[in-house]
Amino acid sequence: MKLSDFDFDLPEDRIATRPASPRTSARLLVADGSAIHDRHVFDLPDWLRPGDRLVLNDTRVIPARLSGTRARQTGQGRVEARIEVTLLEPRADGTWAALLKPLRKVQPGEVIRFADGFDATLDGVADGQAHLRFNLTGDAFDAALNATGAMPLPPYIAGRRAADEQDKTDYQTVFARHAGAVAAPTASLHFDADLLRRITDLGVSLTHVTLHVGAGTFLPVKVDDVTTHKMHGEWGQVSARAAAEIAATRAAGGRVIPVGTTALRLIETAARGGRIEAWEGVTDIFIYPGFDFQVTDALMTNFHLPKSTLMMLVSALMGQDRIRAIYDHAVTQGYRFFSYGDASLLIPDKS
Repeated sequence: MKLSDFDFDLPEDRIATRPASPRTSARLLVADGSAIHDRHVFDLPDWLRPGDRLVLNDTRVIPARLSGTRARQTGQGRVEARIEVTLLEPRADGTWAALLKPLRKVQPGEVIRFADGFDATLDGVADGQAHLRFNLTGDAFDAALNATGAMPLPPYIAGRRAADEQDKTDYQTVFARHAGAVAAPTASLHFDADLLRRITDLGVSLTHVTLHVGAGTFLPVKVDDVTTHKMHGEWGQVSARAAAEIAATRAAGGRVIPVGTTALRLIETAARGGRIEAWEGVTDIFIYPGFDFQVTDALMTNFHLPKSTLMMLVSALMGQDRIRAIYDHAVTQGYRFFSYGDASLLIPDKS
């Protein structure tokens, strides 16, 4: 299975840099078996039925991009250098793993100042990542980060424009609860309170799980034989209640439909033993064609990068030829791609 099997041509103007407004006005490509329907996200209830269950990732994106300065006394006096920081994840020793740009300008023990009363000391460097120890913890840290940081937009958006205040709303789901992600579960960005109400009024249930999406989600696949690719790890939790709800839906004949690849990867991790159970830990599950899905019946997701692990995931669900046809249709019909783009509802042919 070659990396080139998951490539396709995507015009630059198909990459969305702002979301549709309102959220539910984004387009929705429905691939139901062999048929393709062009709709909008507000039409989603038309494709659901009583007894179905949507699985939502309730992670909250932190404003993980920080701009600061480090100061150093030299023979020419005080010299300052601007340092750009992207937080990656908290570590067990109380530090944060982070990317620093430029990393070479900061030495262990030096302090990077972000705002009055808010700074971090470089504890060390390992595998190209900085380990930062902040002077604030708990609620004080959260408040300072929210006041100072910017949303960590994906590289294909950040390369076109800087993050702004609007992104703090746009790049967060309406049901975000548990802080810790440095990338959004983007399929969930299409939901608002009214759409959720319409879905539940239909008799469709909602289950919340948590997977803190990491920056590794944007890492390219660097091997030609995709089966040898090593996935990044991300922390997630499926509670006992969530596992029981999903199991009950399947037992009753309802469909389990994760919203986003993050929710799908998490529930399939929790179901590796053949049935879904409560689970907590770091998952590095890699889903590519040939994967045996245990609990997923359909998937709502955005359109993904060529040659990405997420293209491999949707190919595993729908089949490679089918996904190729779906993406050809999306490109031809002008769908908007990636994190701020349009959505798809992928319903495999079970025959």
